Amino acid sequence: MPTDLSPTARALRAMETLQARPGVTAGELAAGLGVTERAARRYIGILREAGIPVESARGPYGGYRLGRGTRLPPVAFTEPEALGLVMAVLNGQPTATDVGAALDKVIRALPESVGRQAAALREYASAAPDRFAARPDLATTSTLVAAIADRRRVVVAYRSESGNQWKAEVDPWAVVVRHGRWYLLCYSHHADAVRTYRIDRVRQVQRSTHTFEPPDDLDPVAALEEHLGAGWEFATRVVFDAPLAEVAPWIRPPMGRLEPSRDGCVLVGSTSNPTMYAQEWLANVPFPFRVEGGPELRAAIARLASRLAAALGGQLMDDPGRGLQGRG
Repeated sequence: MPTDLSPTARALRAMETLQARPGVTAGELAAGLGVTERAARRYIGILREAGIPVESARGPYGGYRLGRGTRLPPVAFTEPEALGLVMAVLNGQPTATDVGAALDKVIRALPESVGRQAAALREYASAAPDRFAARPDLATTSTLVAAIADRRRVVVAYRSESGNQWKAEVDPWAVVVRHGRWYLLCYSHHADAVRTYRIDRVRQVQRSTHTFEPPDDLDPVAALEEHLGAGWEFATRVVFDAPLAEVAPWIRPPMGRLEPSRDGCVLVGSTSNPTMYAQEWLANVPFPFRVEGGPELRAAIARLASRLAAALGGQLMDDPGRGLQGRG
């Protein structure tokens, strides 16, 4: 599923519909594409501007149909493009049944001179699945992408990692794929702020009648990185006794915003899962730190410290190696 759908790509989908269902009405075409009738007519206009004959007839038996003999243009891949496509699929969701079946069809359709290497790569290469990857629902993703293309506001029902559920009316700006996870970058009207939602946690999407205009200078990837750690249930504030430049490479964007301080730097953010924040994120940062904000995060750190102390027989020492002497 592409992260964005251009008018031209949607027009090609409209062309596929006209081939499969000659005489389709504007309303039926709009429903199939998940857009308004006005938008469906716009895509018909794009096809006509491209020189594709689309005939229309009025009346109860009218509708759109392609001119006689019209066919979709063939898709031609070079060998590097074909190999790149296979590698991209293997690197993404190699075990997904529908993705694998689609890739097999593409390989079979390639000329033998191009498809031979692609078929060999498909058969003999393997990929270890990313345990952090999360594949979203295809219908949910498609609905969000259509709303982005049509600049239509939506209401999303969301369930956070901690199990809290809520609904939010948002302007969907972009879908961004980052490290195997799919995110919706949007503007939340309730929070009056930019928010990022994992699409695999979106339970329902309802299109609104309201439209929106995204920021003119929007950089979806940069905006996602900036806002991944904002707006969750539990606030966090962590102080590091080390320069910002040294700490920064160890801080993931979802952890929050790193700011300089007099004696080091401060990480300000929020999380829906304090336990994960403490055990998987903070525990990997190799610099002294103290948790100044967020009682939930402080409690998670205390539980982690207690577990580690128990692993050393209930004692925390300045020199951890001393606690291991004589134990073999």
